[in-house]
Amino acid sequence: MKSSNLVRFGLQLLVAATASLCFAQTYSMVDIGAPPGDGFAAPRAINAAGQITGAAGPANGAKSGVFVYSNGKFTSLGTLGGNSGIGNAINSSGQVSGYSTNYAGTYRAFISKGDTLVDIGDLGGGSAVAYGINDAGAVIGSAVTSDGSNHPFLFYKGKMIDLGTLGSPPGGSWWNSAEGINKAGVVVGYSYTNQNDAPFRGFAWFKGKMIEMGTLGGPYSQAFAINNHMQITGIAYLANGDAHAFIADPSGKMKDLGSLVQYGASWGFGINDSGVVVGQAAANGGTDHAFVYSGGKMQDLNSLIPPGSGLTLIEADGINDAGQIVCTGEDSQGNDHAVVLTPQ
Repeated sequence: MKSSNLVRFGLQLLVAATASLCFAQTYSMVDIGAPPGDGFAAPRAINAAGQITGAAGPANGAKSGVFVYSNGKFTSLGTLGGNSGIGNAINSSGQVSGYSTNYAGTYRAFISKGDTLVDIGDLGGGSAVAYGINDAGAVIGSAVTSDGSNHPFLFYKGKMIDLGTLGSPPGGSWWNSAEGINKAGVVVGYSYTNQNDAPFRGFAWFKGKMIEMGTLGGPYSQAFAINNHMQITGIAYLANGDAHAFIADPSGKMKDLGSLVQYGASWGFGINDSGVVVGQAAANGGTDHAFVYSGGKMQDLNSLIPPGSGLTLIEADGINDAGQIVCTGEDSQGNDHAVVLTPQ
């Protein structure tokens, strides 16, 4: 009897210790700075090899270009001829997708080939932006159609496909977009519906079928990322008007991830295959801080890094399966820094 109790007590201690370790996760932090000659860098995504993409440019923000950071070195991919460009996603091969202005100042979606940005076209309306790419090189985003509407698209093997909407009215006043894609080609995003007040809802699309997602009790939702286990994150409204980050399981059931402060909003921007979510949440003083959600708890990433960095982590956009997170850190002068966090 004593032996059984001791075993049970030992298991309880082990469970408690495991839970404690989960919540005590801390991170080392590396400020990777900006490309030579630039004053800021804003990261957007990280792949399994730790390669990072985003936007960089002079401190005054007058222009920006696409960068890739790999093995301690920045490579500038520039723009499609205009004054702005950003890499929003990077796959395991180091291919980048995003958007840039061209010589005419029009926003165009691109995929990278080597160090070159290649315009992937549009849906007949002259403009497009890209937000995601998978390991097969399939790119997703939003493009203008011939009637001036914005529709989510999937670009694969040289062809751009209109994914349709959830009933969005025609015309350019409704923004409908694909935001994330996984290895299986399942696309997530958001679209306005055909209801009287035209609320927007998150969606999941696969092989020609768009499925409308629910909410957390309020009217709206948006899906921003999906992992390879069909878990989705984004933001959804509650019945009381608050808006929180969520995780939706493959059945579509949403879990409210909460926020860092009462009555504060939160957004889930990235999710890895372990179901760890990163994003941004309102913090004390009305500012926004980067967060990580793991083990049933949302935590401010500023509390999990070594002190004295001189930076405030204001947004976390990407996380890989090793748990590395890319964040934007802001210094006391308001300059943005690209920051990489690695679990300790």
